Amino acid sequence: QVQLVESGGGLVQTGGSLTLSCVDSGGTFSRYAMGWFRQAPDKEREFVAAVSWTGTSTFYLDSVKGRFTISRDNAKNTVYLQMNSLKPEDTAVYICAAGPRDLTAQPMSVIRRAALYDFWGQGTQVTVSS
Repeated sequence: QVQLVESGGGLVQTGGSLTLSCVDSGGTFSRYAMGWFRQAPDKEREFVAAVSWTGTSTFYLDSVKGRFTISRDNAKNTVYLQMNSLKPEDTAVYICAAGPRDLTAQPMSVIRRAALYDFWGQGTQVTVSS
């Protein structure tokens, strides 16, 4: 069973950086594609990034391309989201999720669908001040 716990959120000024971590304590981490989503108040959950189970393929929301980097370390059962050049519009709760191993072989329109991810963490708050 996948059990995801995020950390690394906080308050940062515009232009700053944060690195989020998500650890799976269930021990089956490498079986899953991993994603990061975010949810701002009164807004729907939004796909941010995903990484294949091997770590070799990555996918991003257009507005974070070139600023955010998703990566994973299967030996540590951890997925990361390095966030640079943060903007106030990046403010949200960031949530990691685990999905089927073959999810990242699908079109982007499929990869970004939250309903296809099976396991979710509780989230970590990221606040970017202007």
